[in-house]
Amino acid sequence: MIIRVEQGKGGKDRNVMLSPHLLDLLRAWWKAARPQGWLFPGRDPAQPMTTRQLNRACHAAAQMAEINKRVSLHTLRHSFATHLLEQNIDVRVIQVLLGHAKLDTTALYTRVATKTISEVMSPLEHIAIKLKEARPPG
Repeated sequence: MIIRVEQGKGGKDRNVMLSPHLLDLLRAWWKAARPQGWLFPGRDPAQPMTTRQLNRACHAAAQMAEINKRVSLHTLRHSFATHLLEQNIDVRVIQVLLGHAKLDTTALYTRVATKTISEVMSPLEHIAIKLKEARPPG
């Protein structure tokens, strides 16, 4: 249940998880299209889709979803990282999934994950709870 991304952003190769739901969708697409060679061929079936074709598909999907903000393929990457952070996935795991050489690059995504920050309990709160528990009622 792993996808090998070759020559992704920054020309880097990486492994990412494959959702069982996405696998079902990819299988359905393959059954419907029966592509020869590439799963998502370009205009020339012997070649994969170009980045320009992917960008156009991304913009068309955003338009169909009535998303009025600017959307790009990088927006999907950024959203992926942010959602993982909000699920409390270790930032080092996200670093590997995104193919970042430096943790500092991945740490930039933590600024966006405000939901995660708001759910962190302050050490002061932990002390206050322990003090309440230690005091006898009355």
